[in-house]
Amino acid sequence: MTDTAIPRPGKVRVPADELRAFAAALLEKGGLSPEHARTTADVFIWAAQRGVESHGVARVPAYLDLLAKGVANARADIKVESTTPAAALIDADRAPGPVALSAAADEAVERARTYGVASVGVRRTVHTGAIGYYVSKIAEQGLVGLGFVAGMPNMGYTGVRGAAVATSPLAIAVPAAGHAPLLLDMATATIALGKIRQAKANGTPLPENAAAAEDGTPTTDPEKAVMPLPLGGAKGSGMSLAFELLTSVLVGAPIFSAFHSDDPAGRKHRQNALLIAIDPAAFGGSAKDFAEAVGTTLGTLKGLPVADGADGVYYPGERSAATAAERGENGVPVAQKVWRDLTESAGRLGVTPPDAV
Repeated sequence: MTDTAIPRPGKVRVPADELRAFAAALLEKGGLSPEHARTTADVFIWAAQRGVESHGVARVPAYLDLLAKGVANARADIKVESTTPAAALIDADRAPGPVALSAAADEAVERARTYGVASVGVRRTVHTGAIGYYVSKIAEQGLVGLGFVAGMPNMGYTGVRGAAVATSPLAIAVPAAGHAPLLLDMATATIALGKIRQAKANGTPLPENAAAAEDGTPTTDPEKAVMPLPLGGAKGSGMSLAFELLTSVLVGAPIFSAFHSDDPAGRKHRQNALLIAIDPAAFGGSAKDFAEAVGTTLGTLKGLPVADGADGVYYPGERSAATAAERGENGVPVAQKVWRDLTESAGRLGVTPPDAV
């Protein structure tokens, strides 16, 4: 039987609003306040609607586990500290990432409105979720959003044996008139950890130079692969290290050096982040003029000749925005295993699941 003939597991479809309310209800039963549960569910559904399944509702059971084990703090005392008007630091007290970074995005927008540009660091959070969500929140306000995250080392570094740095992501969102915002959301790894697990489950080989065995040797065997390799070799590993400096070290909560020390506490799960908001009006003209110029740029790109074999010319975030619109109308597809995990959690917590098609 060829790969194309292998039957694919079915999926159920659930209306986005109902799936959001369901996820929020589960998270609230898991210990989060109603407000924080809704915020976290918003991030998951945003990712699910855009086709980012690894950061969608499949994360709900994992977050319930983080909350049950105390890795994530359901009643975190989140504090905002600032010594200068255009910068702030949020100490998340191990709050879930969607809660801490949503607050950081709001803080960055408010300060950038007044000062033209603002940066907000986030210290001691737990799994940031889809970082594209937070910069998109900034872009929705007519501002440019940039985001960086650093986490626990789980990726190779050029010249190092074993896992050294994190698959730290970068996201940039730019508002555009007449188009969905440009959204570049990428990790510094060649392949996601979830893709390695998926290849192992399916018994399919991995791409060349995408993953490595425990000793750091590149492998295409999913049974031997334990970590992704950096995107572009030294470029990806260098970016990850730079993001550690721009987030963890900058906010006084180093992860990399602590992880590779003799202190067992250095391996306790945590993440740090930095969000930046830029008001185009601070550079002359207006936010409207900027958005129109961005729209013209994107339109120019899409008007270029299409290469042989390509189905069109797309800018970052365009296709995922179209996916979000389609799923907003027709419901969000959820894999059978994920739906089973969600309904099992619902049964345990006394939550009624929505109807699924």
